[in-house]
This record gives sequence, structure tokens and C-alpha cells, in this order.
Amino acid sequence: MTPSSSGITGGIAGGTSAASKLLETTDLKARLSKVKILILDVDGVMTDGRVFWLDGHGWTRHFHIKDGYGLKLLTKHGVDVAVISGGDSKDVRTRMEFLKIKHVFLGDEDKLKALDKIAQSTGFKYEEMAFMGDDLFDIPIIERVGFSATVPHAVAEVKSRVHYITESYGGWGAVREVADAIRKAQGLGPYLD
Repeated sequence: MTPSSSGITGGIAGGTSAASKLLETTDLKARLSKVKILILDVDGVMTDGRVFWLDGHGWTRHFHIKDGYGLKLLTKHGVDVAVISGGDSKDVRTRMEFLKIKHVFLGDEDKLKALDKIAQSTGFKYEEMAFMGDDLFDIPIIERVGFSATVPHAVAEVKSRVHYITESYGGWGAVREVADAIRKAQGLGPYLD
């Protein structure tokens, strides 16, 4: 069963968006209004965490188009995007190239090294960074950045430390939910209602 077949759609469905609900909290809206870069884990956040074998291509993952479009909207309006993942694979590199993500760090579970490189190369302060992660090696970043979020299926240790748990699942619109909330908090169009 997938999140969509079980009726779980979070911010993708019509009505009041999850991004709008996120902005109802004054503290979270203030945090999101400062964000200059959204940093993402891949497996479990940009994807649903599953991998499968495709003959002729190797291991691959499912990415959601709405998440990708949300990231493109952010970058179009001047908010940078970065990816930090403990894994490294061809399909992830291909997706990041397609999305034109400038800051891509793959293959090292010590994610603080990559975070420090992002801070050095961009000049952004940690409180100007948002991060989405779902597992134990994401916690050091979660505890350092100005805004952190996770997905409903994250491990309990992550859920207890983040500022926000998305309504949408990883790979099913969670990234879009946070990207839209950043845009709306900063008044970056289109369609801010």
C-alpha cells in the first residue's frame, strides 16, 4: 500500500494546504522567513525510502514531480537548495542534475562536514538554513539549523527533535510542503493564497 492508496495525501490534496497550516505558528513562520537554503536528505525525504532494481539501469528510487517543482520554484525565487545524503548512486546524481541543485554531497554519513562546506561556500548562517531528514545521522544537522522538519515515517529520535513533522510522506509531497511554506513565509509567488 502506498500513502496515496491509503488516503494519505497531505499537502498535495485540495483545501487548506499543509504549508498554510505550518505558517499558523508564529515561531515557525519567523524561522521560515529567514531561510536562504533548504537542505534535504534523499532516502525517506525526497523518496519514500524504497529502492528497486531496474534491469539495465541498476538500483533506482521514486521521486515525486510535485517535490521537484517545489524546489524549482524556490530556486527561481532566490532560495538555494542542497542535498546531503549518506548514499551515493547514479539515479540520485541524475535527479539532482535535472533539478539543477548546486550543492550536492553524497556518500558520507558524517553530514556535518557537508553542512560546514555549505556554510563556507554560501556564507549563510546556520539559522538561515532549513533541513529535512528522517534518520539518526541527520540529528546533528537537525540540532544546528534554524528550521528542521521530518516526515511521518521518520525514526522517533528525529521526530522528537524537529520543529515540524510534515503531513505528507517522504516521496509523496513532503518536500513540496516545506518548500511551499518557505515561499509563503517570504512572500515569494506565485499563488501565495
